[in-house]
Amino acid sequence: MDPVKSPDQVTIADVARHAGVAGSTVSYVLSGKRAISEVTRNRVLASVRALGYHPNAGARALASRRANVIALVLPLRSGMQVPVVMQFAMAVVTSARRFDHDVLLVTSDEGPAGLRRIAASAMVDGIVLMDVELDDSRVPLLRELARPSVLIGFPADAAGLTCVDLDFHRAGQVCVEHLAELGHRQIALLGAPAAVYDRGTGFAHRTRSGFTEAAARHGMTAVTRPFEEGAAAVRQGLIELLDHHPDLSALVVQNEAAVGPVLATLPTLGRRVPQDVSVVGICPDRFAEQASPMLTSVPVPAEEVARQAVALLMSKLRDEPVPAATLLGPRLTVRDSTAAPPAG
Repeated sequence: MDPVKSPDQVTIADVARHAGVAGSTVSYVLSGKRAISEVTRNRVLASVRALGYHPNAGARALASRRANVIALVLPLRSGMQVPVVMQFAMAVVTSARRFDHDVLLVTSDEGPAGLRRIAASAMVDGIVLMDVELDDSRVPLLRELARPSVLIGFPADAAGLTCVDLDFHRAGQVCVEHLAELGHRQIALLGAPAAVYDRGTGFAHRTRSGFTEAAARHGMTAVTRPFEEGAAAVRQGLIELLDHHPDLSALVVQNEAAVGPVLATLPTLGRRVPQDVSVVGICPDRFAEQASPMLTSVPVPAEEVARQAVALLMSKLRDEPVPAATLLGPRLTVRDSTAAPPAG
C-alpha cells in the first residue's frame, strides 16, 4: 500500500495513476493547451481534488518562462484617497487570482526607474499602472519595455498604450446635465486637492473639462476649485466659496474625503441639502450610500475598471489583440441630495 502523501508531495504522475490516464493528459487538462473530452477532463479534475494536487509554481514558471506574477504600480502620495486606492488594489489581486497570477505591489514614487527595475527582472510577467498623469514621465518607457502593460487612466498621448478607465470627462458632463434638468443655473465643482491638479493627474483634469464644457453649453455659471481634505479645510473652503458666490445652488464634489464634511458643514452655514443647495458626488457608491442625506452620485467603478485592466493584460500575455482604449460610461444614481433650486 502506497504511503499517503501530503498535497505538496502529490505529482502529475500520481494524478494520472489515480485517474487512469497518461501524465500528458493531466498536463493538457490543467493547461488547457489541447482539447480533452469532457468525461476525461472531469475524471482528471476529480482526481486533482481527491489528492489535493497543486501545480508547483516554480515548475510552471520554468516550463512556461512565466513568473505568474503581475506588478501593480499604485499611488500612495499626497491627495490620493487610500481607501479608494485599496479598493482598486484588492480588485486587481482578486481578478489576477482568477487567472492563476499573484500580484506584486509597487509604489509609484520610484517613477521610471522603478518600472525599469521591475521589467529587467524575471519577477513579473506584466504591469498594471495606476495614477496616470497627462504628461506622465513613465509613458515613454512603457512603450519600450519588453513587459506588456495596462494603464488605469489615460495620459494626454495614449498612442501605443493600452488604457482603461471611467470616462471622467463624460462624468463631469453627466453631473451638470442632471443639475441643468432640475433648473440650477449657478454651480460649482469642488475638485480633488490642489496637489492632484498640480501633478496633472488625468482623472481630475478630465472631470473639470467635462464640467465646464457642459455648463457653458447649458448657459450656466460654473466655478471650479480644488478642495483640500479635513473638516477644517472643507469648512474654510465653503465659507470662502459662498462669500464670493452667494447665489450658488448646486455643488459637484470630486473628493471622497470631502463628501462627509461638505454635507455636514453646509447646514451650519445656513444651507440645507437639498432644499437650499443640491450636492452631487463623483465617488464610490459606498461613500454616497453612507452619506446623510444619501448622495446623488456618479460612482467610480473601481472593481470593474480593475477587472478590465487585468483581463486586458492577460490577453496581451497570450498575444491576443486588445483595444487601445477602454472607457466605461458613467451612470448617475439619483438619491436624496439633489432637488430643484429654491424659488427666487
